[in-house]
Amino acid sequence: MTDKLRVLVSSEADDRVGREMLAATAGVEVVPYDPTSSELTPEQARADVLIPPYRGSHRPIGLLRQLSALRLVQLLTAGTDEWAPHVPAGIPVSNAGDAHAGPVSEWILSAILTQLRQWPSLVRFQDEHVWAHRKFNADTLADSRVLIVGAGNIGKATAAKLAPFGAHVTLVGRTARDGVHATSELADLLPGHRVVVVVVVVTPLTEATKGLVDRDFLARMDSGALLVNAGRGQVVDTNALLVELQHGRLTAALDVTDPEPLPADHPLWEQPGVIISPHSARTVPGTNALCYSVATARITAFALSHLSPLSPDTL
Repeated sequence: MTDKLRVLVSSEADDRVGREMLAATAGVEVVPYDPTSSELTPEQARADVLIPPYRGSHRPIGLLRQLSALRLVQLLTAGTDEWAPHVPAGIPVSNAGDAHAGPVSEWILSAILTQLRQWPSLVRFQDEHVWAHRKFNADTLADSRVLIVGAGNIGKATAAKLAPFGAHVTLVGRTARDGVHATSELADLLPGHRVVVVVVVVTPLTEATKGLVDRDFLARMDSGALLVNAGRGQVVDTNALLVELQHGRLTAALDVTDPEPLPADHPLWEQPGVIISPHSARTVPGTNALCYSVATARITAFALSHLSPLSPDTL
């Protein structure tokens, strides 16, 4: 056992804030590395903790096999599905979901309001220099029922932001608990909700969540309802959603898609009832600093535990 926890931190410019935070942390030794490299130096290979870079976090996956002393993988993302299948058994994988709750929930709120208040149509009218009075039908969040699939940090932050608008929120998680319904109840819960938000991001993408929003799921949504996906693209069956959009029965706001990036010739681009952002809901000034603040706090707790593995409750 060493006196300090050796932590691999990307040497790229986006990760400078992380190197500085961790360098000022007692019990931690920062070891910079190049996430584009295929080989680690002997000093780097002895690291206890690996932090993938803020951008392109999947790039160092191939380095895992060289880390013989690895005790923890600390991600800066909200989801863990890219890394979980590759990390050796018994090594904890911690995410930075707390850091993303604010920016992502803000994106969700903005997407809902953009669609309900018909801003895409208004911008098109503006492009044509048309005074569109009484030419569009706006809706309101007041008294609307909103179903949020995913009751983690992002789901709860979204619910909190919706409350002042007078929306009535139903939270759904993997298991039922106080104030949260189980996913097994979704079929019965979907009807009657004006907006359905998907924020299933923290747990790895599994057979249970892949294609969760399928043809039957969408068919149970009320006509005119809005689907918002800020979770994982593969949670939604793109072909099934396309059918609903083409018929004009549903609308959508998507920050993630399947496939991703969305090809330029994909028919999803052409649907008038959808708005699409390029997986950028979390991207606001200072997001990387927020992510490293969460990472630093968890690594500090790890160091204080004398390099003992983190319990699942800590992650």
